[in-house]
Amino acid sequence: MLPVACFRFVPVPTSSLILERRVEAWSAGKPWKPQKAWVPLEQIAPAMGLAVMAAEDQNFAEHAGFDWGAIEQAMAHNEVSRRKRGASTISQQTAKNLFLWPSRSWVRKGFEAWFTLLLEAGWPKRRILEVYLNVVEFGDGVFGVEAASRAFFRKPAKALRPEEAALLAAVLPNPRRFRADRPSPYILGRRDWILNQMRLMGGEQVVRDLGK
Repeated sequence: MLPVACFRFVPVPTSSLILERRVEAWSAGKPWKPQKAWVPLEQIAPAMGLAVMAAEDQNFAEHAGFDWGAIEQAMAHNEVSRRKRGASTISQQTAKNLFLWPSRSWVRKGFEAWFTLLLEAGWPKRRILEVYLNVVEFGDGVFGVEAASRAFFRKPAKALRPEEAALLAAVLPNPRRFRADRPSPYILGRRDWILNQMRLMGGEQVVRDLGK
């Protein structure tokens, strides 16, 4: 509970995901230095917050950490399809990236649920989105939207256009396989789908209204 309370107010210096990647590089004997830079939500283009909501968690503003409708849909889909679908919310992904180890065990899932509840109880939605955008992995060794925007588009995150924000959100299912600056046809298709969802959700005002 102490780190959750602390990170409610101060920038997050690192995350369990960054530490995991560092251990992987050390084990492989490879040099590794993450690209990361913390920026407040006010210095991130609203289109970026909207893009990750459209791609990852369209009910982020309404749910209390878990999207039960999406979970039911994912379970029904996974029963009949070999291509599995997840239903983790932005809150769950923030908890996992920030505090937890890589695993698909029920123990890890239990800790993820606990931290998700703590985040939702102690942080406003704007803070959850802010931390998520600052710790999520957008490429191999690239963490947070500021570092990603500068690495892939040579501009700060506050200058991202909707199309660029959608490209960054499009790579999130596998950021070490796909690149926002060299998008495959699959990523371009996801970008277009995300842009359409952003319009259907009501545009950037959705992000500006978080917490109001």
